[in-house]
Amino acid sequence: MMSTEIKNIITAIVTHDREKVQSGFAPIFYSTSETESEKLALYLAKITQGMVHNLENGVYLIVKH
Repeated sequence: MMSTEIKNIITAIVTHDREKVQSGFAPIFYSTSETESEKLALYLAKITQGMVHNLENGVYLIVKH
């Protein structure tokens, strides 16, 4: 039996700068600081079983691999 599974998809975006992200394909979570962004990204990654990717510009992507 062959299984079908979605892989390598951005499940969420986290940022504290509303000017940096505009999306129509993944939910965006806005925080009040860089520290809160990092914490929120880690929590979301645990919940979605994804990985956090820090773009080094205040934006974090949570990707399901």
